[in-house]
This record gives sequence, C-alpha cells and structure tokens, in this order.
Amino acid sequence: MWVAAAEMAAIYLISTIPTPLYAIYQERFGFSQIMLTLIYAVYVVGTTAAMFFLGRVSDQIGRRPVVLVSLGIVAASAFCFIAARGVVWLFAARALSGLAIALASGATAAWILELEPAKDKARAARITTAANLLGLGVGALAAGLLAEYAPSPLVLSYVVFLVVLLPISWLSARLPETIKDAEPMEKISMRPRIGVPRDLWMRFLPPAVAAFAVLSVMGFYSALIPTLLSGALQNKNHAVAGAVVAELFVLGTFAVASFPQLGERAGLMISLALLLPSIGALLASEAMHSMWLLIAATVIGGVSTAVGFQYSLEAVNKMAPKEKRSEIISMYMIFCYAGVSLPVVGIGVLSTWMRPLIADAIFAGVVGVLVIASLIGGVMLARKDS
Repeated sequence: MWVAAAEMAAIYLISTIPTPLYAIYQERFGFSQIMLTLIYAVYVVGTTAAMFFLGRVSDQIGRRPVVLVSLGIVAASAFCFIAARGVVWLFAARALSGLAIALASGATAAWILELEPAKDKARAARITTAANLLGLGVGALAAGLLAEYAPSPLVLSYVVFLVVLLPISWLSARLPETIKDAEPMEKISMRPRIGVPRDLWMRFLPPAVAAFAVLSVMGFYSALIPTLLSGALQNKNHAVAGAVVAELFVLGTFAVASFPQLGERAGLMISLALLLPSIGALLASEAMHSMWLLIAATVIGGVSTAVGFQYSLEAVNKMAPKEKRSEIISMYMIFCYAGVSLPVVGIGVLSTWMRPLIADAIFAGVVGVLVIASLIGGVMLARKDS
C-alpha cells in the first residue's frame, strides 16, 4: 500500500515541477500569458481523453500494467522537458504528463484501497489524498529551490525527478496484482463510457462538483501564483514561488493526516465553508499587494482544498461497487482535472482583455457559486437520506 502511495506521489511531482520554472520558460521562449495558461492546461486534453477512453482499463487488465505504462509515459514527459527548445516541446511534455497522471491516478487510487489491509475506504482515501498533495508540494518546492540556487534548473529539475522515479518504478513492478481475473491485453475495451451508473449520479455529483471547486484553487496556485507574485507583489524569486505553492500542498498533507475523522458529508461541508474565506483572502492579497494576506490565504486554502479532496474522494470510494471502482474514480478524476485546468485557461483568456485582478475576481466568483451549489446539494441529499 505504501509503495503504491509513493508511486502516486512520484507521478504527481511532474505536475508542479514546471510551476516555478514557467517564468524562465517565458523569458527564454518569449511567449505570452495566455500561452502560459494554455501550456499549463493542455494536459486536460490528455487526462480527459485518457479517462474517457481508458478509465476502466485497469479494472480489466489489472492495476500493475496500467501503472507501469504510466510511469514510462511520465519519464518520456520528463525527457521532453529536458529537450525543450520551444513552446511545442512544452505542449508535448504537458500532454504526456497529463496522460500519465490520468492513467495512474484512477488505477493507483483503486490499488491503494485494495492493498489496504482492512479495506478501510476512509483510510485509503486519506493516504491517496496525502500522497497526491505531498507529490505536488515537493515538486514545486524542489524545482523552485533549484531554479533560484542551482545551475541549469530546466534540466536539473527533471534529472532529479527521473532519479526518484527509478526505484519507485522498480518497487511498483513488484507489487501484487489485485485484479485476480484480469483479461488479456487483446481483449481491452476502449469503448467510451461515462463511468457512473444512472442510479448513482445524484450521489456522485455533489462530491464531484466540490472536487472541481477545490481543485480549481489548486490549479490557480500551480499555474498563476508566480505571475501574481511577480506582478502584484513584485517578488520575482523562484524559490518563493515554489515555497508558496508547496505551502498549499504540504499544509494540505498535514491537514489530511491530522484532521479529525468525520463522515464524508460533514468533512465536505467544513472544507467548502473554509474555501470561501480562502479565495476572498487570496483576492485581497492581490488587491492590497500583501504577502502576509497571501500566506494566510494559502494556510486556509491548504486545509480546505486538501480536506475537500479527501472527503470527496472518500464519498466516491464508498459509493463505487468494486467491479466499477476504477471507472467511477476515473470519472471523478475528470471533474478534478477539469477543475485544475479550465478555470486557469479562463483566467488567461480574460487577462488579455482586462486587468488580472478583475479576471481573478471573476474566477473567485465562479468558485464561490460552485461552493454554494455543492453545499446546497449536500444539504438536500442529507435531508433526502434522513
């Protein structure tokens, strides 16, 4: 179980390693802010396509082969970043990393649950969430430090990642397969299919929409915090950019590990209620040019996004029958990655027509509406169940 969790953390490193490096890429390749957001968000195409066509493959052929293929793809992504000589390379690298993460996330989340000795779904959701967040935080922090204080950060960051990936891949190849009646490769069905049975949709939507909202805040930090720091706060230090992003994810990891155990519905309600002041403080930090407000917003946001991710995943884990587990988790992950990417693209587009602060205010308003909708949906579902 812990090896599977380490594999998930390693896979997610590649998602935030480029975050503090984007300013260097912009300077070296001379692309615009809208191009930056498109480069960041391009992997939504890879993730959505992979989830839609391949979301249930690990239910058919087993967890291990899907994870090992994803590890190979994420290594190819790192080599693309190393070889990058222009924007096209960055698009290719991001698309490959998105494909790898899409393949691995659903399969690994299901694998962690199946390898958990007591099959405790709540504990499995906590471990999955913590591994995810830890990988995201370490990736941003390490790349930020290398970008500021080490030579050739656009190469060294990914070389370090590949060194980490080698033992994780070796250990993952030796994990026990948990799908006992796996089908041969030639019988894989890639027929597109939405992975939520009709009778589960009403239960699935509240945690999925909540995940979209909390992941959109994570996406904002992963893509746009360096821009906010260098613009509104006049801080161009790459290590600081990496540290702020890492603060969100590392605090989230500790929150998942130490937060009192609640039912998934209560946990979601608390996380969504905390998300509102978090995005308010984030917007205020930009308007008032305040690093202290940004740090405070990140503290609240780290707790709220992590707890929201944990309990939304726990809710999905509990509703998913074993034979459709990877398929349903993959559908949940589509909501997650759409949340990570689509609002960021929207902010990038709006920023070409208006001041960044106004674009970010619109983003905050949209997230606020989603949070309120999720809260209302959760209350209505609770009343129906009682």
